[in-house]
Order: sequence, then C-alpha cells, then structure tokens
Amino acid sequence: MGDPSTPAGTGSVYQEHLAPAPLRGQFGQLWQSQLPADASGSITVLPDGCVDILWRDGALFVVGPDRTAAHPQLAPGAQVLGARFRPGQASSALGIDLSGIVGQAVPLIEFNARWATQAAAWIGDAAPDQRLQRVADSLQRNMPAAVLDEHTRRAHALFAHAARGDASIDALAAHLAMSPRTLRRFSQTQFGYGAKSLERILRLQRFLRCSQTQPAHSLAMLAVEAGYADQAHLSRDARELAGLTASALRQQWGR
Repeated sequence: MGDPSTPAGTGSVYQEHLAPAPLRGQFGQLWQSQLPADASGSITVLPDGCVDILWRDGALFVVGPDRTAAHPQLAPGAQVLGARFRPGQASSALGIDLSGIVGQAVPLIEFNARWATQAAAWIGDAAPDQRLQRVADSLQRNMPAAVLDEHTRRAHALFAHAARGDASIDALAAHLAMSPRTLRRFSQTQFGYGAKSLERILRLQRFLRCSQTQPAHSLAMLAVEAGYADQAHLSRDARELAGLTASALRQQWGR
C-alpha cells in the first residue's frame, strides 16, 4: 500500500455475504478480506457500532465496538475472516457487558469458548477459499442459540432507530419505555457506549452510504442528507471519529 494507513476494504479484496440461514438469528453477515502480497503498515477500520468474531493469524478473536477508527496491523497478504453479530445478540451470546471490550480484540477462548483453539486451527488448515465456510460451520456447531427476548428486541430497535436517525434520544427512550438514563445504560451494555455515541457513529456511516449513492452531491448536501446540522458538524465528527477530513472520507470510502 502506498498509504501507510489504508481503509479496510479499499486496499484489499473485500467480500461480504448474508449469513447462512442456520446462523441468521445471531449473525447478519460473513465477510472476508484479502490484503495484497505487497501490503504493509496498517489498515483503517471505521466505527460502526458492531461486534465481530474474527479469524486472523490462525486465531479467533472477538472484536469489540470501536469509539473511533481502529488501525490494526496486518502482515502482507494477510487473510482476515469475520462474522458480524446482529444488533443485540453479541452481549447475550458472549455473556458480557460490551462496554468492557470497546476498542479491543479479545481471544475468543477467554469467553469460555474451549472450542476456539481447535476451530481456529481447523479453519487455517483449509484452502484460503474454503476458510469462510469453515468459520460458518464452526460457529453453527459451537455458538449458543440466538436469544430473542425483550432485551434483544429493544437493542435491535435502538440500533435501527439510531441508524435511521429518525427520532431524538428522548423520543426513542419513550418508544422503548425507558428513561433517558436507563436507555444510556442499556446502550452501553448492548453496544459498548451510550445511545448518543451510537447515534453519532451511525450518522457517520450514513454519510458514507450517501457518498456512495449520491456521488455528484456536494459535502454540504451530503451532510444534510446524513442528518448533520451542517457541513461544519460533519467535519467535526469526521475528524473526531475517523481522524480524517470529510473530503478524505468521501474520497476513500464513498466510492
């Protein structure tokens, strides 16, 4: 990579698939990323409010939600595979408050997943184009069944509302029959940070999607479409969450 910090998915071959039916209660997508053989340095991964189970370097990890852009170091030619939890499923599946793993990649075996070491080796023994299927098979055999209770339903509703940006935090709290303070604590448990932080992160993701679907629009127009008060608001969040200007974000991700 010419740039020492390359956006995830832009300096590599990235593919994303809907999770197979047996996993769909817990996981939304499976994905794989293959770095070029001449890659060096780090990649940049923007926060998205999600938690992944990830295979890299022959081991399985739980990658917690990020508050700001992460810059994992990967070897040239590295293959990275992942399964992204559906909103509201990670906390119950792992048995933890997600605020405890924000910005961390924790070995899966630390979550009493005794199968993780054997599964990681089994995945690595396969040909590169067969490893993602082995990730899916391992998760199907070993992960607990999806939980569909009031907590997970509320978490899914919180994420969906924050992703759309169609309700204030107070209105959302009322919709979920919670006080704003209770909603904040609930969001920290389910997503790692409070509802306002989640909303802010997902608004930046909306800007990236708008940049892809409306490439001819100005930054000012994209800011309004994504739900920012104005272009200056977008610029502040881009700097604070991604460490980049809004123009650089648009150029690198919005294509």
